[in-house]
Amino acid sequence: MSILSVKNVNKQFGGLKALHEVNLEIEAGTVHAIIGPNGAGKSTLLNCFVGRLDPDTGSVDFDGVSLLGMRPHEINQVGVSRVFQTPEIFGDLTLVENVMIPAFASRDGAFQINGWRQVADEASIHESAMHLLEDVGLAASADTVANQLSRGDKRRLELAMCLVQRPKLLLLDEPTAGMARADTNNTIDLLKKIAERGITMVIIEHDMHVVFSLAEKISVLAQGTVIVEGLPNEIKGHPKVQEAYLGGAHL
Repeated sequence: MSILSVKNVNKQFGGLKALHEVNLEIEAGTVHAIIGPNGAGKSTLLNCFVGRLDPDTGSVDFDGVSLLGMRPHEINQVGVSRVFQTPEIFGDLTLVENVMIPAFASRDGAFQINGWRQVADEASIHESAMHLLEDVGLAASADTVANQLSRGDKRRLELAMCLVQRPKLLLLDEPTAGMARADTNNTIDLLKKIAERGITMVIIEHDMHVVFSLAEKISVLAQGTVIVEGLPNEIKGHPKVQEAYLGGAHL
């Protein structure tokens, strides 16, 4: 059953066709990778999923509801969370404060001091934040200021910030970018644990080690359109994919 359905999506910037007749079906409970060379339109497509961009034409439906015209926080509230290429955290706050903020935002639509209700909820939200920090291996650093973390641990923190919102769909834009191999492998292990909970994931990634370690299905985007789609063993070595990657240097 599809949880995210993308049909005939087009997006143009001036004379540049960033996306052309893109069709995708993301099955619930799976890990689906979107790969392609630089400039293929991957991040543009992800921005159409989360309300940062509106397609010129086409449809984007999540769990049977159209996302078109919804604001980013409204899309977040219906169950879609995004992890950015560069970790987006509150560097001057502690780890537990970082995880608590999106919990309030997911509930209220924005982080704001909400009188007695927020005070009453703070204990339960703090407890949830601590559980998630434990899940991602950061509980011992809960009171550490986030700027002190390594890049790999900042990614773990950002994942906890997403998971506290209880998403049905997790979008990851190059989740291992800039990481050393050890941090990359730790992140792969963490994402596997998240997938085991039944959370659907869409991953944009250049590192084929990450893609083939996690993805159950792969869509290849080139020049703004899906050129091939299939299981990992069908994608690896596919002539269209090799051509798109200029001889397959990335695969």
